[in-house]
Amino acid sequence: MGGYDVAALLVTLGLFAGIYVLGRVKVNFSLLTIGALALGVGVGVVFEGHLDYVEPVGKVYLNLLLAIVAPLIMVSILSSITSLGTTAQLRTIGARSVGWLLGLNALAVLLTLGLALELGLGEGADIKLGETNTSALENIKKPFSEVFIDFFPTNIVADIAETNVIPIILFSVMLAVAYALVAEKAPATVAPFKGFIDALREIIYRAVGFVIALTPYAVLSLTAVATARAAGQWSQMVSLLGVLGLAWFACFFHAYVINSVLLRVFGDVNPIRFFRKMVPAQLTAFTTQSSAGTLPVTTRLLRERIGVPSDIAGFTAPLGTTIGMPGCAGVWPILLAVFGVNALGISWGIQDYVVLVLLGVIVSVGTAGVPGTATITATTVLTAAGLPLELVAITLPVSMVADMARTLDNVTSAAVAATIVARQEGRLDDAVFDGLVVPDDISGELIDSDPGVPIGACALPTPTPQGATA
Repeated sequence: MGGYDVAALLVTLGLFAGIYVLGRVKVNFSLLTIGALALGVGVGVVFEGHLDYVEPVGKVYLNLLLAIVAPLIMVSILSSITSLGTTAQLRTIGARSVGWLLGLNALAVLLTLGLALELGLGEGADIKLGETNTSALENIKKPFSEVFIDFFPTNIVADIAETNVIPIILFSVMLAVAYALVAEKAPATVAPFKGFIDALREIIYRAVGFVIALTPYAVLSLTAVATARAAGQWSQMVSLLGVLGLAWFACFFHAYVINSVLLRVFGDVNPIRFFRKMVPAQLTAFTTQSSAGTLPVTTRLLRERIGVPSDIAGFTAPLGTTIGMPGCAGVWPILLAVFGVNALGISWGIQDYVVLVLLGVIVSVGTAGVPGTATITATTVLTAAGLPLELVAITLPVSMVADMARTLDNVTSAAVAATIVARQEGRLDDAVFDGLVVPDDISGELIDSDPGVPIGACALPTPTPQGATA
């Protein structure tokens, strides 16, 4: 352990102590997390190349999040559907969820294509395709038929271990529907099963709260490591700053501007308040670069701050880690395609761009919400469009930095889809959104109306609605 490594560790531990003290005096949780992000940038710049003992903190946090994803999905879906009493609502929730997730990705595809063409992305760029090795990229391509077959579980234990979200969702829905059919004829027979699921749900939700309370510490660690890596690749990134800048702009424009319009028009909620409430999930996505890893934070915020019922939050948000993914499946592949077409002087007509748009939507079905997904989707789109895979390889230096914005867009869009679905189902709880009450399905937990307080990290008196008695 070198002197700089020790110094980096001691400084980080000191900052952790400061975060802990500020948390104890009830500093706004969102501000605390944003502050950790800024501190992480400073640590990464000062101690570049000496963060070997700082990085494990972020990795442990991400591992804990990923470990709880599979049980969270199963318990949320089983508990939600067993409480519905009918599967009719499930059909409409499923159709609307898929429709909105794909629609949000389609908007990202069209936005990115328009921006890239208007700005002439790649024109005049000097790229040398022959110097890049694409053998590894060839091995990650999957035909759509194989992707579709993989949706259906053959070994649910293996799928849980690998956090394969779609098979977990389908298996959970199958169990829940079977429960509903048995419950119609013999409710007493399956009553113990429902009691077990409800109890397990409360335990899982509580465990999620423990992990979320660690978010500021992990954000500092992950940001420091990401900043140091980006600084080390700066010389490689300079020639690709146009791609990186446009990727960030497209992701943030889609996440905040387009989603704001949809939230106002179709969700009938205040977009600014919505985004304030979702800050912890967005920062977790930004630093972990994992939509699946952020899922426990997202679903909890949807239930406890936005007012989305558990069955919709527990279905739409997990689905959004494999379907839609506008940052990884919409923005990035389209950017690389237009960059390559312009840089290589390839003559494309309207029909070629129409095919590209369709590919961007199709490839968003079955993506995986983990770091590196955009590389897979871009490889698939470029191959199908007849463009060289070297375009993916030469942009890898900026892909890691772009992944921060891509994941934030993915997570935000999934939360927006869940909120709109809840509104269209007539079940979005405005009282919860306004911070007046605790959701009915969060028994035994109290939250503060201030969206900055860490969920599950403290127990405070519940605000009393006007006209009610405490």
